[in-house]
Amino acid sequence: MIIPSPKASPARAFTLLEVAIASAVLAVGLFAILTLCITNLRTARALGRVHVDASSVAALLSITNRLEEGVDSGDFGDVNPGYTWTRRITEFDFGNGSVSNGLFLVEIEVSGGAGPNPDRSAMQFLLYRPDSTRRAGR
Repeated sequence: MIIPSPKASPARAFTLLEVAIASAVLAVGLFAILTLCITNLRTARALGRVHVDASSVAALLSITNRLEEGVDSGDFGDVNPGYTWTRRITEFDFGNGSVSNGLFLVEIEVSGGAGPNPDRSAMQFLLYRPDSTRRAGR
């Protein structure tokens, strides 16, 4: 026969309130981690998309010393497949019939990309190149 000791303590357990609070803290932590993962995946997906704009064509044109009036077009080859560019160079006209003596208006448009809404980028700027070729009659 076993006689219980008078100093024996009752069994301890978590209360319902403690379990509910621990579950709520766990849910908030998991939600924060899931939100962080979704944001990181969205950012990685956006970084993977190629966006080509007109500045890449303008950069190549700006390092030349001479411009030739006219329209030119091309693509980016294997670097950015599916993208094309068009460039129009005209000598700047001040509106009073006189030309600028070397100031050229450059208009560049880039388009392409996959999907139903292709990327489009356009840019206009002036370049001063006094040694450039002018159209006949000017």
